[in-house]
Amino acid sequence: MSRRFDSLLTEGPVSTHLIKMTVPMAFALSATMAFNLADTYFVGQLGDLQLTALSFTFPVIMLLISLTIGIGAGTSSVIARAIGERNERKVRHLTTDSLLLSTLLAIVFGALGFFTIEPVFHLLGAKSDTMPYIVEFMQIWYPGFITVMVPMVGMAALRATGDVKTPSKIMVFAALANIVLDPLMIFGFGPIPALGISGAALATLLTRLLTFVWVVYLLSAKHHMLRHSLPDFSQVVASWRAILHVGIPASATNMIIPLCVSAAVSLLASHGSEAVAAHGVASRIESMSLVIFYAMSAIIGPFVGQNFGAALFARIRESLLGSFGFCLAFSLLLAGVLGFGAEWTASRFTEDQAIIHWAVVYLSLVPISYGCHGIIMVANAAFNGLGRPFPATMISMMRMVVVYVPATIIGSKYFGVTGIFAATTIANVSVSIVAWFWVLHFLKQRSQEQPAPAPAGETLPEAG
Repeated sequence: MSRRFDSLLTEGPVSTHLIKMTVPMAFALSATMAFNLADTYFVGQLGDLQLTALSFTFPVIMLLISLTIGIGAGTSSVIARAIGERNERKVRHLTTDSLLLSTLLAIVFGALGFFTIEPVFHLLGAKSDTMPYIVEFMQIWYPGFITVMVPMVGMAALRATGDVKTPSKIMVFAALANIVLDPLMIFGFGPIPALGISGAALATLLTRLLTFVWVVYLLSAKHHMLRHSLPDFSQVVASWRAILHVGIPASATNMIIPLCVSAAVSLLASHGSEAVAAHGVASRIESMSLVIFYAMSAIIGPFVGQNFGAALFARIRESLLGSFGFCLAFSLLLAGVLGFGAEWTASRFTEDQAIIHWAVVYLSLVPISYGCHGIIMVANAAFNGLGRPFPATMISMMRMVVVYVPATIIGSKYFGVTGIFAATTIANVSVSIVAWFWVLHFLKQRSQEQPAPAPAGETLPEAG
């Protein structure tokens, strides 16, 4: 068996692997957030209409990113399990077929979006004064969707090998390149003309194109994870079925959250614009605070997948219990810092005392449940890594649809804005208990059903 596909995550201390993978991923995700902030900041310099137009594009882009994240989760899951099985040929088939699938999906959804820009954004409420700017941006972004989706799926394949540093470097590079290119393309410099909001889209396209080439090169030349022969159609279909088995539910899971949060925001609007603005401020603070949990959920899938493929259930259990414990401990620190510093932090974003007041209420109530939110994210990622997306989808549905939305309605009626904010805490705490016991119970069952792993060095039969 080639050393490059050895199950690197099935050997050595569990905690060491998790720390080495989580830290670079956290930096990379922070850089990605900076990528998005750069677009917002520089486009905001153009004027309110352009900034409003960019804001309208976020929900549509996030839906397509959710689809991409789901396909990436499916890709990471199947490849990690194949690596755990030490099946080199299967890894090459799955990696190549995942890129073919993401290319096809990017072309289909990019074309669909391109030819429906105005009708879709009219439905979202865009007015005639912002529509030209939306069209300017999206008529570049949609054709470039292939340069977004394929590299993200390719980086998921790299993470499945246990290589988190390389995808992290690529993400940091993309953020820095975008920050440099944004002002050049938007405002112009020397021979480069000022392109306005379309310049922001073009900067993103150029940045993503570079990552596209970089990722494909790494998968092909460095890791030798791509098949260099004509594909067998039945093999491709089998690969796509395996990827989509996890990918479709994972995509749906990612889409549930923004949809339910939108419903909560509509309830907040009934209590005044200050409450909505406070939620927006608190959400920005929250997104940065949860980076470490997002990073853990990104790396736990490959770790669980490889060890599941090798039938090393004790290592999976150790990784989950360690992750859960860290989530709870770190959330105590976050709750303390955000709670005591809530007023100072909120005042960095606004001087409106009403907005600051409600942001303080949010940051005093919700952060105590961040650890529980982290447990849910890790458990869901573990289920996807195990190739069992149904429990992950059900846990997310339970959290957002069964608990969160009804709690916001009841909270709004009896406790106003405070009740809506408290719904997040209620949903996180209650569902995290379910997630914790569900994933550990599943592991116990599978460890009793699945045979012991093959001796070290023994190569399992290759896929046909």
